[in-house]
Amino acid sequence: MSTPLLPVPLPHKRDVRLAVLLLLVICVSLASLTAWKIWAARQRALNEVQVHSLNLTQALDTYAEGIIRQSSMMLLGLSERLEVDGGGPQQLARLAGLVEEQNELLTQLHGLTIYGPTGEWLMSTNGPIPDGANSADREFFIHHRDNPSREVFIGPPIRSRSTQDWVITVSRRFEQPGGQFAGVIAVTLGVENFLRLFGKIDVGKDGAIALTYTSGRILVRYPFREQDMGRDFSRSPIYTRYLVENSVGTASFASSLDGVERLYAFRKNEHLPLVTTVAIGKREALDAWRMEAWLTVGLVLALQGVIAVIGRLLIRDMRHRAEMDAQLLVAREELLATNRQLAVLATHDTLTGLANRRRFDEVLASEVRRAQREAQPLALLLIDIDHFKRFNDAYGHIGGDECLKAVSALLRECVRRPTDVVARYGGEELAMVLPNTEVAGAVVVAETVLARLAELNIVHAGSPFGRVSVSIGVAGMAGQGETPLTLVAAADQALYAAKAAGRNRCVVFEGGGAAHRGSSPLPQG
Repeated sequence: MSTPLLPVPLPHKRDVRLAVLLLLVICVSLASLTAWKIWAARQRALNEVQVHSLNLTQALDTYAEGIIRQSSMMLLGLSERLEVDGGGPQQLARLAGLVEEQNELLTQLHGLTIYGPTGEWLMSTNGPIPDGANSADREFFIHHRDNPSREVFIGPPIRSRSTQDWVITVSRRFEQPGGQFAGVIAVTLGVENFLRLFGKIDVGKDGAIALTYTSGRILVRYPFREQDMGRDFSRSPIYTRYLVENSVGTASFASSLDGVERLYAFRKNEHLPLVTTVAIGKREALDAWRMEAWLTVGLVLALQGVIAVIGRLLIRDMRHRAEMDAQLLVAREELLATNRQLAVLATHDTLTGLANRRRFDEVLASEVRRAQREAQPLALLLIDIDHFKRFNDAYGHIGGDECLKAVSALLRECVRRPTDVVARYGGEELAMVLPNTEVAGAVVVAETVLARLAELNIVHAGSPFGRVSVSIGVAGMAGQGETPLTLVAAADQALYAAKAAGRNRCVVFEGGGAAHRGSSPLPQG
């Protein structure tokens, strides 16, 4: 019978898995390294923008402080002259001349105006004074009127009533000789001058520059939007979160004005209540990085594609070789199975499944040598189906074959030990080789066969017993000079005696003759 083919693990399958794993490790490592480098480049780009913006805030803060300082020095000198010389027409004309001379030193100067104690205009460098002009309602005037401080006050952006331009006021209180409030002298700085400078700085389409009070109120913002003038940004994260603990720093958040996410750099002036802010659109700031990142990703993907193609070809080749090896292995296993089947066919009878005559001769010769070598008993049974020709004549050869199969199966059931061999000796003659078995034990086996066959009760109309029966000759090893031929001859002689005695019995060969034993009384001798 054929041996089932068992799956055998192929080394090539393991190699393919290792190759796939190696390719995955390479691709994942390459992707991870690329992602890390892209992220690091992004952080560097953001850091560069933040450093650049901080430098801008430093420059703009210095610029704004310088203008305020110059304006303050001018106001100090003019206020002292007013307090010493008075505010008569000649004195005011002389002050107007001094202001004209300083215009070249302070190009951001929009104008200078002197206000009396009730807010009336005493002098203006922006042309003739409008009839009834009064600024008692201006925030800077109210501040100086109600506050005895002689410090400079930076007012919120306002529209000039003489030119209608947006200006920032830098003002100072002056007093009468007795210390009473005498009026305010104010320098106006044109917002347009600040915007002209801010506009020269490239902050991108979404960028912005702002100069605000520390309270969050805006003074100047670029790009200019009129609705933003004087707007309060005190709730912006810069004022609520960052300026609380830091005077200089950076932040990133979406603007409350337009919702654009920007990178902010801010700086609080050390001497004045001013904050300079430079904001760069985050998306714009990362445009160059984004382009470089896409280029890097494209190159890495192309490289991974090449690796994948090469790996695919390699794996396909390895799989092809593995399939070829598998086919060769299957072919080898099939060949071995075929050889085993041929070996079985060469040693077994195809009809009954019993050992054939060739196998019987080999086993008997081997067991005779072993029995002589080890001084162990050996028994042989020769079995012949009684009146088998009549059975074939009555039931045909197909029926005869079925009868042979049934009897053969019964014989196999009557032996239990792996060393016992049941063989088809020839035609309807069968044989049993029983190693390590005395004659008495062999007789027990023979009688078991006779009894079991009677129970099986295979109908045989041509037999005097009315059923299939067998005759059995039993022989055992007689001595050291015994050979397979003499053992077979002894068993054959006993078989002949059983058939002569009426069949359906077993006869034992003992020395020079045969002792008859069987299922029915037999004559002696």
